[in-house]
Amino acid sequence: MLAFVRRLRIAPIALAIALACLPLGAAPAADTAVHPEQWPAAKWPLPRNAALEQRVAELMAKMSVEEKVGQLIQADISAVTPEDVRKYRLGSILAGGNSKPEGKTTATAEQWKALADAFHRAAMDTSGGHQAIPLLIGIDAVHGHNNTVGATLFPQNSALGATRDPQLIREIGAATAAEVRATGINWTFAPTLAVPQDLRWGRSYEGYSQDPKVVAQYASAMIEGLQGKAGTPKFLDASHVIASAKHFLADGGTKDGKDQGDAQVSETELREVHAAGYPPAIDAGVQTVMASFSSWNGQKMHGNKALLTDVLKGRMDFQGFVVGDWNGHGQVPGCSNTDCPASINAGVDMLMAPDSWRGLYEHTLAEAKSGAIPAARLDDAVARILRVKFRLGLFEAGAPSTQPLATKSAEVIGSAAHRALARRAVRESLVLLKNNHGVLPLDPRKHILVAGDAADNISRQSGGWTLTWQGTGLGNKDFPGAQSIGAGIAEQVKAAGGQVEIAADGRYTNKPDVAVVVFGEDPYAEFQGDLPNLLYRPGDEHDLELLRRLHGDGIPVVAVFLSGRPLWVNREINVADAFVAAWLPGSEGGGVADVLLRKRDGKIANDFHGKLAYAWPGSGVHGQGESRFPFGYGLRYADHAEALDLPEASGITGEQIPVGNYLERGKSVRGYTFRLLGADGVAVAGDTSKSGTADGSLRMSALDYKAQEDARRFEWKKNGAELAIQSRAPFDLDRQTNGDVLLVTTLRVDALPGKDAWIGMGCGAGCKGRVNLGPTLTSLPAGTWTRVGVPLKCFRTAGADMHRIDQPFVWGAGAGSSLALARVALGTDADQVVDCPR
Repeated sequence: MLAFVRRLRIAPIALAIALACLPLGAAPAADTAVHPEQWPAAKWPLPRNAALEQRVAELMAKMSVEEKVGQLIQADISAVTPEDVRKYRLGSILAGGNSKPEGKTTATAEQWKALADAFHRAAMDTSGGHQAIPLLIGIDAVHGHNNTVGATLFPQNSALGATRDPQLIREIGAATAAEVRATGINWTFAPTLAVPQDLRWGRSYEGYSQDPKVVAQYASAMIEGLQGKAGTPKFLDASHVIASAKHFLADGGTKDGKDQGDAQVSETELREVHAAGYPPAIDAGVQTVMASFSSWNGQKMHGNKALLTDVLKGRMDFQGFVVGDWNGHGQVPGCSNTDCPASINAGVDMLMAPDSWRGLYEHTLAEAKSGAIPAARLDDAVARILRVKFRLGLFEAGAPSTQPLATKSAEVIGSAAHRALARRAVRESLVLLKNNHGVLPLDPRKHILVAGDAADNISRQSGGWTLTWQGTGLGNKDFPGAQSIGAGIAEQVKAAGGQVEIAADGRYTNKPDVAVVVFGEDPYAEFQGDLPNLLYRPGDEHDLELLRRLHGDGIPVVAVFLSGRPLWVNREINVADAFVAAWLPGSEGGGVADVLLRKRDGKIANDFHGKLAYAWPGSGVHGQGESRFPFGYGLRYADHAEALDLPEASGITGEQIPVGNYLERGKSVRGYTFRLLGADGVAVAGDTSKSGTADGSLRMSALDYKAQEDARRFEWKKNGAELAIQSRAPFDLDRQTNGDVLLVTTLRVDALPGKDAWIGMGCGAGCKGRVNLGPTLTSLPAGTWTRVGVPLKCFRTAGADMHRIDQPFVWGAGAGSSLALARVALGTDADQVVDCPR
């Protein structure tokens, strides 16, 4: 770390002063000039290996241009088969957040190994004179091997930043690598080295800290844990995996915290803040770097040759390979998902083309043959990829299931040692913000109520990138071996002779001595997690009401807040006697109990150690006013902090309109209106329990789904009638079309005689994208509630301008149709997913 600081041309203090002198809210000039000589120089730790270079050269001499191009393409397992790999000689496959063997969310180690073996056999098939080149198989193991059922789930990175413990990070990396290799996979897309500067960004929890020094320190530690220490026999051995430093560059610095947005910062800030983790990562021998979706001053990173080639590969001496992000090359001007020589020529060596790989292969092959991609650039990219495969020992390793850790996966995945490590990480990451009158630690011999809707919910405490991309649609049964926070407290209280009740709604049988209320954010990942401001659940105060009710009953209240980032929760902090930032602790909820509870003899079992890695906001407006709790804040039990009385004015005015939830409990949510459009073109309001068009073509009535009148039934009497949800102002859903985001409708089909039904999105006068739902709906059993998901990219393909959506939901059906709706929202999981029209 000190060596890295010495390499900086501008001292951190001087940088801070320079940045502070900018006018508030001002953005530096949109200058994209890069001066590589001013960037910190890293040193690749692996000496030149003549034997390795000879092997690479000999193999490349035998490869056809078709085989070389195949090495540059990475396809997702949901859109590629072993036969495709055999035919196209692809260099890599990945399993995206929602991609699993056999499509099973709770895929087991055995299923992962079977999948890896099938693809390995295809890659090694030499029939037809092909070269046998083993595959790299990539996955987002970002807080443990989070895509495999029963794996150890470590706290998310924003929590780990609070531990200030690089050795812990190194051990977590090693444990994660072992569990990944035990399933036959050899590459993780981690660690994230973003330095988030705006907590509205939905991926803030993937960053260790807002402080570049913390990120730089953790970068080498996590990479050494995942890959082993360069220069030792452990480096890239059978118990380690390839790591990816991501996302290069400034994904945590985009304007307004917008995912895949534009970092409008100076080159100085880009270099000294957002690039801080990359020199130590390269010093540690990181084998891959992932390019960022985002832009720097308007220029997409996937097409930025000055940064990818001149800085990263040149000045920083990076000798691994650069991999793209999910169809990120398609966002480069002049490119599409299936055609982007500019990205390869800029320095991306392997393009992640999950569902577009076939067209991309064909175009890239043609461009390699025509010279649009120079032969030297093609060979450089292929050589970089092959070196990584040779370093990992893939050519000698054999089938994934036969490798050392894979043969004993049941002993490795979710092992007692790994779970103990994760529990230690939970203990070290907890940050105590308030502890009035020393209410903590709690006496486990007392009567303790554990309340809140996250008290017994492992999914909520684990967050996004957990079994599914967004971490949603899961129950405790999906986490064998894990423990919820409530269960962890109950276990220790009962063992000490105390009494415990767990009740999400806080209703108790006998008045408790103290209440622990566990609440916080719902799981989310990219896109879905972006916020317009820092308010916690605007318009939904059920958590605050629970805290107030228990406090009003004269019960001391301990608030345990689950979140990927600090949020404005002044009111919740005020009403609680103690407030703990527990972040997203993962599978070992017992680690929270280890710190909150005393030993049976009354002594402190474990003190608080966590220090804020992100300043806690004093306002709901990003960047407004001073931080409520500064970076580095965190109480210990011996600290006697003054009683807090925080201001309860958030600074946010006006109605808060969500962009991902449109219909809830049969009613349009705030900021949207429901309307019925008759066959005669005349619209009427639908925001009542009963309504109908003037021409009688469409009727709406209330019905019960899970509660009284929490759904609506629609009956079409004539063709041509529609129902729609109208936004008060257009909004942009274009980013969400790049991925697996769905428009999910919770519905029931009662009658569909003409098999005529469609769903759409509107984008202003004369602009609409419609998708046929007839085949999907007629296949559903009548009278049964289900969730039907339509990929957002389907609406774009059908003609909707996703940059200006003003009707996020439009529905039409034929005469005689009868449908019921309960909820419409963006999501990533559904019972039935519609195929996009081609």
